[in-house]
Amino acid sequence: MTWLITGGAGYIGAHVARAMTEAGERVVVLDDLSSGVVERLPKDVPLVRGAVLDRDVLDHTFAEHGVTGVVHLAAKKQVGQSVEQPLHYYRENVHGLTVLLESVVKAGVRRFLFSSSAAVYGVPDLAVIPESAPCVPINPYGETKLAGEWLVRATGRAHSLSTACLRYFNVAGAAGPELADTGVFNIIPMFFDRITRGESPRIFGDDYPTPDGTCVRDYIHVADLADAHLTVARRLAERDDAGDLTLNIGRGVGVSVRELADLVGEVTGYDLEPVVEPRRPGDAAKAVASVDLIGEELGWTASRGVRDMVESAWEGWCLRHPEARRR
Repeated sequence: MTWLITGGAGYIGAHVARAMTEAGERVVVLDDLSSGVVERLPKDVPLVRGAVLDRDVLDHTFAEHGVTGVVHLAAKKQVGQSVEQPLHYYRENVHGLTVLLESVVKAGVRRFLFSSSAAVYGVPDLAVIPESAPCVPINPYGETKLAGEWLVRATGRAHSLSTACLRYFNVAGAAGPELADTGVFNIIPMFFDRITRGESPRIFGDDYPTPDGTCVRDYIHVADLADAHLTVARRLAERDDAGDLTLNIGRGVGVSVRELADLVGEVTGYDLEPVVEPRRPGDAAKAVASVDLIGEELGWTASRGVRDMVESAWEGWCLRHPEARRR
């Protein structure tokens, strides 16, 4: 097998590329480097600079590298931005996927793993969210991921592809400081950004029906997420029949925003009391994955906890902001 990883120089993509190459898989990366970082890539992994919207680049890449499977990670993923720029998100995430799948079918590729999101569920009122829960996304980002799942499955049925759709919950941490998230869009780097500027971390709402009144979320270490991709990709490679796996990727454990803020203060040494601001529209009180299915199907389970996520993310933050470290 030779796997094409789209978006493979990004935060998650680089972890997936490393996990797969270290396990002996042949990998080639396609990335437009709009948010990817070349230095994240494992040594000797070929990089094709281009976008999934460019059919000529895709066709050439499949032919030149003998690609037999795709791990599709390239996408726009900022919820707020998707509300402001829905056309851009549908073009990048849905039309881009359409162009990619057209090239996949032409090349005769028969394995396709799609990076989806727990955002497809919307805000279900459930203690844990199984894959069978209704999908009612509440923003354009979640809509594009759900539409992507439909498109992947329909293409799989029509053209005999083995497919998988992985619904990530909240991704955090790093396998090494050089692979850390460079954006400030997820909660842990947002906390780091605030405290290292001497500002209190923000909590949006403390009157939810949860033990401490703050939202509860399921966090997955990015290295565990990468390992899940490797496990699912290998299952797809083993299958002779077409079919789809749709799986949650999480820990099945809830952590409140206040608990996370306290842990960030403990790890970093910044003892700043969080400031509570009004709720954000659309935030669910609780969003925790049911992880039974991936355990039953693949025998896979996450192995890293939230402290490891915060500690490893902090090492990456301090690599880029050495002045932030308290000794």
